[in-house]
Amino acid sequence: MSKPGIPQGTRDFSAETVKKRNHILSTIRRNFELYGFQPLETPAMENLETLMGKYGEEGDKLIFKILNNGLYETKNQDKAREGFEKALTGKNSPLLTERALKYDLTIPFARYVAMNHGQLTFPYKRYQIQPVWRADRPQKGRYREFTQCDADIVGSASLFNEAELAALYHDVFTQLGLKGYKLMVNSRKLLSALAEACGNKELLTGITVAIDKLDKIGLEKVKEALKELTLTEPQVQLIENYLNIDGSNDEKLESIARLFPESAEAREGLTEIKTLLQLTIGLPIILDLTLARGLNYYTGIIFEVKAPETVQMGSIGGGGRYDDLTGLFGVQGIPGVGISFGVDRIYDVMEALQLFPDHLQTATTALFLHMGNEESRFVFPWVQVLRHQQIACELYPETAKMDKQLKYADKKRIPFAVIMGSREMANETCIVKNLQTGDQVNIPLNELTTYFLRENSRLPN
Repeated sequence: MSKPGIPQGTRDFSAETVKKRNHILSTIRRNFELYGFQPLETPAMENLETLMGKYGEEGDKLIFKILNNGLYETKNQDKAREGFEKALTGKNSPLLTERALKYDLTIPFARYVAMNHGQLTFPYKRYQIQPVWRADRPQKGRYREFTQCDADIVGSASLFNEAELAALYHDVFTQLGLKGYKLMVNSRKLLSALAEACGNKELLTGITVAIDKLDKIGLEKVKEALKELTLTEPQVQLIENYLNIDGSNDEKLESIARLFPESAEAREGLTEIKTLLQLTIGLPIILDLTLARGLNYYTGIIFEVKAPETVQMGSIGGGGRYDDLTGLFGVQGIPGVGISFGVDRIYDVMEALQLFPDHLQTATTALFLHMGNEESRFVFPWVQVLRHQQIACELYPETAKMDKQLKYADKKRIPFAVIMGSREMANETCIVKNLQTGDQVNIPLNELTTYFLRENSRLPN
């Protein structure tokens, strides 16, 4: 029998890991709701036609497709063979697969809005925290199954929405202790102006996909990729000049204005960035002209969050403006903007920087030791009394040496042990031992709730 295992790019989460992840998720969820976002959940799978063609050619390759049911049945085998033959040529066939695991939360959200726009109140602010799947090559910070946390605002074109989302990022990351993070911004309108200056706006997708790989492959490889798009040497040089623009935010804006003096789209993009920077004074926002986000649906301001420089990690958040995303599903005229938190990467960064509070691993306040069957039957109702007062506690379930029971408490980081022998049972008292200091007190059972409520208030939050 082979050893048990899990699919590459997926993980099991222990209790310690789940508590740390919940710390991140609860911080994000709390801030989502403070900003007026409402929760939404969509299915793990979508119709394949909902997803395909929405993420660019690179993204489409990473969609996990689900085989149709019943392909093994004799009546379906001819169709299955035909579908496999099409798949081997790189074509999708409904004979083989009609559904897929969702690649992100944005396209399913757009599909939901398109299906329900008549019942929604606009601007519609939703948040979503769910797993997504990508058939990517697993590596540090990159998984095939991971959790996304999205916040989106649809039905409004106001730049106050972008400012709110930038502030939301700041609140979450500072509360998590990631004070050295950087929020990078750019505008797809500047990139569109760049494509226009190269002679063809239809080159935008190819140019953004190439630029999006700059951090991974370097400038020379990006230039090679651009030449493969049939760009001329002067056009590639123009893009290189764009990518080499440096300085403060204001200096970069001035350089862009000089580079595209006749472009109405560039002027519009510059105005939007200036407005955003004015609305978010005090936040660590950096204009990054190399930021491209190669997804096809972005149309305006785009965001990407970088972890503190002391940790080598890719982006830990990103998003942007998409003013016609629901148009993909036949519903026109609903502008939108959204951001996403990369929970798994945020976890890895916080682990590397040791930012998780110690008290996260203290789930149980007290362990009632098993001093005998009669004593345990007597104490069990008191265990329930504490639980009903929201005091987490356990009763050791079987006879064992006290040393073994105390080791159990130590491994679970339980701070108190409650001891009740025959003498205490007769007097309706108990001994409470602080397992961190070794101190112990004898208190009446009817004061036990008050004692632990007081002690819990002294523990760190």
